[in-house]
Amino acid sequence: PEVINGRTHEATVVDLSPWVEYEFRVVASSSAGSGEPSRPSAPLRTRAAVPVVAPTNVSGGGGSRSELVITWEPVSEELQNGEGFGYIVMFRPLGSTTWTKAVVASVESSKYVYRNESITPLSPFEVKVGVYNNEGEGTLSSVSVVYSGEDEPQVAPAGAAALSVSAAAVEVSWLPIPWNRHTGRVLGYEVR
Repeated sequence: PEVINGRTHEATVVDLSPWVEYEFRVVASSSAGSGEPSRPSAPLRTRAAVPVVAPTNVSGGGGSRSELVITWEPVSEELQNGEGFGYIVMFRPLGSTTWTKAVVASVESSKYVYRNESITPLSPFEVKVGVYNNEGEGTLSSVSVVYSGEDEPQVAPAGAAALSVSAAAVEVSWLPIPWNRHTGRVLGYEVR
């Protein structure tokens, strides 16, 4: 900290974080060195302010059919800047101009799930997550693209055939189900 003239008996401390409790001590110095620090002052909390740090790692995806799952890294307590902290989740279908807005009031939240039967599987959405507290709305994250949940495959594999290869083994083959934008990736097959 800055050294203050010996005839001055007060100082303004700047660049403190909002809504944080601080204690202060004063140390007297001379050409011979520094003395013992004073006893700490009574704790004092700085005033609240609008939060300025947006959540990071905004992503998501997965979930069930007709769901959009949005996730983020929660903002730490020392960056919440006041009481009444929560998250603002905004999303829109890719190419749309209108944002849908949801409020998540839980400080610990790191996930929001939007359910709507009109969402088609694997639809891309632009999403961003912001913050607020009792002082107002703060910063929004940058936009991320998140895909809605997939649907289960709607067709069975075709061309199933079996070939005996030994007394104890049969080779089963089939035609793969092509990738479908509406149902998504086939992650595996089950042979019965």
